[in-house]
Amino acid sequence: MPREQARASEPLSACRVPRARPVLASSAPLARMSSLAAGLGAAAEDEEVAAVLGGGGWPVVAPPQGRDLEPARLRRNTCYIVLAVLLNEEGEVLMMQEAKRECHGRWYLPAGRMEPRETIVEAMRREVQEETGLQCQPLTLLAVEERGPAWIRFVFLARPTGGALKTLQEADAESLQAQWWNRETPSLPLRSRDILPLIELALRYQASPAHPRTLPVELPCAFICQRLLLVCVGSSGDLWVLQGTAGAPGLPLATSGLAPSQLGHRLLGAIQRLLQDSLPHPQVPVRIQGLLGVQHLGKEPGQSDGICFNIMAAVGDKGRWLDEAPPALQSGAFLWRKVEDEALRSRILQRLDEVSFVPIHS
Repeated sequence: MPREQARASEPLSACRVPRARPVLASSAPLARMSSLAAGLGAAAEDEEVAAVLGGGGWPVVAPPQGRDLEPARLRRNTCYIVLAVLLNEEGEVLMMQEAKRECHGRWYLPAGRMEPRETIVEAMRREVQEETGLQCQPLTLLAVEERGPAWIRFVFLARPTGGALKTLQEADAESLQAQWWNRETPSLPLRSRDILPLIELALRYQASPAHPRTLPVELPCAFICQRLLLVCVGSSGDLWVLQGTAGAPGLPLATSGLAPSQLGHRLLGAIQRLLQDSLPHPQVPVRIQGLLGVQHLGKEPGQSDGICFNIMAAVGDKGRWLDEAPPALQSGAFLWRKVEDEALRSRILQRLDEVSFVPIHS
């Protein structure tokens, strides 16, 4: 479906995370950790880090009172797009022929806008079936593309599970027909060449997965926010995680605003604002590694249309800090918590060293 004109912004809001059970995260009970700040119990914090690191979810609660943030409302102040790359055993890609007047007869990957009360996966399956005639099973998120919180596209790798290719005799407003394309012959007139890198990304993932299989976790969220797992690996090998101190301690969150007065910035701008608030800038280099997971459950329009992106970043070049201790923080709203549990520490280091994250394209 055609891209919508984006509106974007990202004022920072410190949200709080309740001490709750993780969702879709498989991990054994973890030991307690020590903290650089006085005596914080770390069992819940360990669970949150383990859940997010494993592609699972963790509940997000509303921002503190006094924050003037507009909730996400699908098709009103935000637009989510789903797109699927389906490959067959011959390495051909599933394409659909556009029926819309502005691009009539041209070819594209099956894609379209999410509707209220849909999950991200439900929307992807619906669009694939409407436009190609095939049912499908999602395998993983390949990438997230964004022009700010008002236009976000979720790119999936999926496999066909049933149905029959749509023919010209079945043409409707959704599409004219569908076919498998070998990317060489015949040469298809494309609606846009922006899908070619996505097809290549799918082929590379199929040949050698660049990150664990990652699918959206069904957890409601009222706002569009980014949960940050920022780690610091010191020169002696010690590892720290940045924590927020408001309410129940947990990983910090940055919330993207959707009010007209807050337009103009990309999603990752909220993370950059959080980093500027917490760390000396630009003396402390921070590399945003990529996406660990996505949380969404839009079953209550206007109340749960938001999305939480779980993002990992590391202090220092190549994910390593030259000093033994982490850099000093500029705000009492944050603290460094040393990771004492060896199993969790090893998982974090492995993920950093493998650079295995879902890419975010801004």
